[in-house]
Amino acid sequence: MTKLGTSDLDVSRLCLGGNVFGWTADEEASFAVLDGFTRAGGNFVDTADSYSMWAEGHVGGESERVIGRWLASRGNRDEVVVATKVGMLRGLDGLGADTVERAAEDSLRRLGVDHIDLYYAHRDDPGTPQEETLAAFDRLVRAGKVRHVAASNYTAERLASALEVSRREGLAPFVALQQPYNLVDRAYEGPLRDVVASAGLSSAPYWGLAKGFLTGKYRPGATVEGPRAAAASKYLDERGLRVLRALDEVAGARGTTQAAVALAWLADRPTVAAPIASARSAEQLAALLPALELELTAAERDALTAASEA
Repeated sequence: MTKLGTSDLDVSRLCLGGNVFGWTADEEASFAVLDGFTRAGGNFVDTADSYSMWAEGHVGGESERVIGRWLASRGNRDEVVVATKVGMLRGLDGLGADTVERAAEDSLRRLGVDHIDLYYAHRDDPGTPQEETLAAFDRLVRAGKVRHVAASNYTAERLASALEVSRREGLAPFVALQQPYNLVDRAYEGPLRDVVASAGLSSAPYWGLAKGFLTGKYRPGATVEGPRAAAASKYLDERGLRVLRALDEVAGARGTTQAAVALAWLADRPTVAAPIASARSAEQLAALLPALELELTAAERDALTAASEA
């Protein structure tokens, strides 16, 4: 377990993404994935109120409901760190105070819990004063409905500004950041990471497997079916193939999966606490689980880093 940023949350080295629950994973499959993850020692689960409003016939909240029913059926609420988000659900988008507080109540109800461990601003809302948003988050923390708050999809400038507002006004500060980061997308390594590091925050990056590309199943000439196949295939360039070769070499030598190696590399990067990855079946989960304990050697980390240089 590792401490998440400036919070008192102890989280596993891998965070299970809940975007697929109630979407490409039905309730039975979702329960199997959640069971397998926690049985292997994972305790950090990430979702959002907007998951999975993009699917036909869905309105959002599907993932939270599945997780809530799983928590109730397993009786393990106190053993799981539950993260959810506000700001992108149709009809409850943005970060106005009323939206934040109403969305939190809705998420608490769907999850069937009395508090949210980590509550993210899903994306920045430049149209709402940060003082208003952060004061609303602070009221939730003071009321015991949220333990800690965090930011997702913020720029370095806006994250630094939010942290300064919280300090100046005596409000609950963001303790973590969620943003894209993986072996083929290292844009985080710059001003944004500098802000996270200087404030003592942690990163819980999403797209840790580059939409599935770093699982190794995307190869020249290979046909892969799935909702993210087109997005993942865009990485099949010279750099992407170089990364795949490095992943193959390390995974082969260690007797593990390319996905686990890619996530272990990410977990070892400065400021990163727990990369997020999702699985829609127990079989997919099995490829991720070694990342909970896989420690790469310095030579392996260096080889992967060098392969991923632009």
